[in-house]
Amino acid sequence: MNLVQNMNVQGKVVLVRFDYNVSIKDGVILDDRKIASSLETLNYLIKNNARVVILSHLGKVKSESDKEKNSLEIVCNRLKELLKHEVYFSQDNFSSSVISRVRLMQDGDVLMLQNTRYLDVPSKLESNCDAQVSAYFANLCDIYINDAFASSHRKHASTYGVANMALKMGKEVGIGFNMQHELEALDRLVVNPVHPFVVIMGGAKMDDKMDLMASLLPKCDYLLCGGGIANTCLRALNFSIGDSIHSEDTEVLKKVQEMLLKYKSKIMLPVDVIVGSTYEKSYVQLKKVTDVSADDKIYDIGPKTLERYKNVIARSKTVFLNGTVGYYEDYRFANGTKELLGYLANSNSVVVVGGGDASSSVHNLGFDGKYTYVSNGGGATLDYISKGKLVALEPMMGGEKIETLDL
Repeated sequence: MNLVQNMNVQGKVVLVRFDYNVSIKDGVILDDRKIASSLETLNYLIKNNARVVILSHLGKVKSESDKEKNSLEIVCNRLKELLKHEVYFSQDNFSSSVISRVRLMQDGDVLMLQNTRYLDVPSKLESNCDAQVSAYFANLCDIYINDAFASSHRKHASTYGVANMALKMGKEVGIGFNMQHELEALDRLVVNPVHPFVVIMGGAKMDDKMDLMASLLPKCDYLLCGGGIANTCLRALNFSIGDSIHSEDTEVLKKVQEMLLKYKSKIMLPVDVIVGSTYEKSYVQLKKVTDVSADDKIYDIGPKTLERYKNVIARSKTVFLNGTVGYYEDYRFANGTKELLGYLANSNSVVVVGGGDASSSVHNLGFDGKYTYVSNGGGATLDYISKGKLVALEPMMGGEKIETLDL
């Protein structure tokens, strides 16, 4: 794949796809890390006198009313502050007026187009990778750069479609610095880790993690489970888990049983848990997994489980954390997640955090900057680890290999 730093961008219109899908509440951006992660590529392009046009999506846009609360203008304003450079904003993303504005751009100008998912109303032109929209985006530029790792597991017009069309038009395509960092880190630290390699897997839905678990279990030395993942495993082993969140899909439970049998020496499950109650909000109890009653809800791992997990982590060289081991948003059930994050922060292991819930817990519990690498990729991180590829990068594969970058 072509790397942006190896391309001649001087005086060129460079269309860059970023992932600015940030959390917003009451008109305030709650977490601007995705915006900050785009600065390296933007600063490089500005320094080298490119004319930068930005594409991104924001939120889910399924109706006209969704557009107002998902305008990228608030992101544009925050980007100006972080970049310390003018960023112009276009309320359109697919019109003749956009073409005119792009033609008038000067070297070093930056123009952000409106949310690409506006094109999903009413005909899902973005999400269905519409050929006309893809060609329109490709026609805007001389060079297309994908720096949206977190969106690259989707075959959308602004990711896969534009790259494919640009190549057909004989234009250059490549990847930005954030994409390079993500791919290199996951390749070096998770796909080809130094052993002993430990995976900590939590979160709510086992259904979404089956492929990931299947890809990691042959590679890892231990897989430590928490959250709904652990609950589903316990249920598959016929433990009572009360009213705890878990997969009820019989096919999933059967596959989990097979997985637990095949990798019984690797998979570790909780021996004690913190439970709440279906009926009593103030009820919080520590219980052995063998003592969970019908009205209990498992919300966290217990202290004996924590010690067992810490003992395994202490012997590791590489740790991959995906998801949380408890319902950390409620302080009563945050101890397991917080204790593990603290222990990992002080370990000598290479620690990679991947997936939206895990990276959010790192940020919200005050552990930013404590680990080797924190991926903001969410579903893309999981897709890349489990499948070894990202669909949006397929058109540009086969060129230059990703270079090793310092973390």
